[in-house]
Amino acid sequence: MNKKDAEKQLREIERGTEEIIPLESLKKDILEGKKLKVKFGVDPTAPELHLGHTVVMEKLRTFQKYGHEIILIIGDFTAMIGDPSGRTIQRPVLSEKDIKANVKSFTNQISKILSRENLKIVHNSAWLKKLGTEGVIKLASLYTVAQMLERNDFSERYSSGNAISIMEFIYPLLQGYDSYEVESDLEIGGTDQKFNLLVGREIQKNMGQSQQSILTMPLLEGTDGVRKMSKSYGNHIGINENPQDIFGKIMSVSDEMMLKYYQLLTLENIETVKQMHPMEAKKALAHFIVEKYHGSEAASKAREGFSRVFSEGKIPDEMKQYRLKSREKIVDIMSETGLAPSKKAAKRLIEQGGVEFSGERITDTKHSLEPGADGVLKVGKRGFLKLL
Repeated sequence: MNKKDAEKQLREIERGTEEIIPLESLKKDILEGKKLKVKFGVDPTAPELHLGHTVVMEKLRTFQKYGHEIILIIGDFTAMIGDPSGRTIQRPVLSEKDIKANVKSFTNQISKILSRENLKIVHNSAWLKKLGTEGVIKLASLYTVAQMLERNDFSERYSSGNAISIMEFIYPLLQGYDSYEVESDLEIGGTDQKFNLLVGREIQKNMGQSQQSILTMPLLEGTDGVRKMSKSYGNHIGINENPQDIFGKIMSVSDEMMLKYYQLLTLENIETVKQMHPMEAKKALAHFIVEKYHGSEAASKAREGFSRVFSEGKIPDEMKQYRLKSREKIVDIMSETGLAPSKKAAKRLIEQGGVEFSGERITDTKHSLEPGADGVLKVGKRGFLKLL
């Protein structure tokens, strides 16, 4: 590879990254034309991907483009422990049935982002189940409790009296062992994964293997612009969501956050984007995201639908439907259908005057509807539900 091409590749790799350790080692590999084994591990703890998940995957796609091999590790074994990264409380343990269902859903969705070329998908149960008690004890001997408590999430939980199980201490060691098993040259993860990624380097070193480089990507904030994108926070944008909902949610983010979305989810020149009118730039971003996951026709319809609802004040032509089977409170309907992330949030929206049924504002948080109620429930500016 000539120097010009290598430098172009490095610029794309470094775009939007938080940190590369050690940077000089990765630069050397790229300049020498080495084809890397790029590891990314994911625990199938949720059945649906959102844009926050895709930040790292878009970076993996960049490596694929330049001929590097992506080793995608499905953590079907470690998911039964639960990654403690960024957690203030112990994560609930998933059943094998839930894990299998999530794995199937996850692998179907990643095909929208990653090419099958230069992609190897493996499950860490293949080697971790064989590790046995002796192997786990050997791994545990490589780290001290003091080293584990250097992690912010562990130290904060310890000082506040929240429980930390020994099983959670084992998690980063098993993730690090994954790196050894697949002989990873580079591991990619979010900034909340830095500790785990560094453990992988140490495990490889202690087991006589060349140490992987690590690359961390920023966490993408959700539609609230404050907390990282998460379904549990109700601020996520799922890639399998209705195209109209995706378009509307992206249009709701702040102008400042929009630039971060451009930086992490596209290859657009940020300076060029800054020269655009914020509304037009946001529409272009929303169109790009919908087109990527649902096709050009769906993107065009979503854009037209947004203009019809927001510019002309009309009800959308297409919306979710909900059939009332019994007398139900509006807060329950909103929570069940996703118009609000929780009943508490639904009550707050009603109290703030953001909920209407067939053009009439709802002010009573205990307001109920009877079966056969025919009308549109509107929540905020972009939430619509046809009740039958």
